[in-house]
Amino acid sequence: MSEPFSVRVTVRGYETDVQGHLNQAVYLNYAEHARWSLLQAAGVSQAELVGRGVGPVTLETTIRYRHELLAGDEADVTCAFEWGSGKTFRILQQIHRADGTVAAEITAVCGLMDLKERKLLADPGEAFRELAKDPGRFGL
Repeated sequence: MSEPFSVRVTVRGYETDVQGHLNQAVYLNYAEHARWSLLQAAGVSQAELVGRGVGPVTLETTIRYRHELLAGDEADVTCAFEWGSGKTFRILQQIHRADGTVAAEITAVCGLMDLKERKLLADPGEAFRELAKDPGRFGL
């Protein structure tokens, strides 16, 4: 199995809370940044999604905080898609400190919405296969 897609981020001082830890809401921003970076790496742009009349939606997100991140820390945010047979798929992510320590684990249940019908596509994997220049980035 290949390594999951990953992007590096640096924790900025204004992203921390009064204890000096990365604010809990910022973990979601980092996860979202990695997801869009993966789409871009696979050759899928926001404009192409809108042009096709679809948009990614997050239905559920779970975050498990493992170790603190502080201002100035560098962290790698991974992103891997897990496919089933229905309208939804899972995105599995980890945020690692530069030394490899897992700072957070993030799991999201997502889908692709038909923007006109306002309903989830029956086969989101098929849409990603058609849109992506490199569908292997999505595990397809």
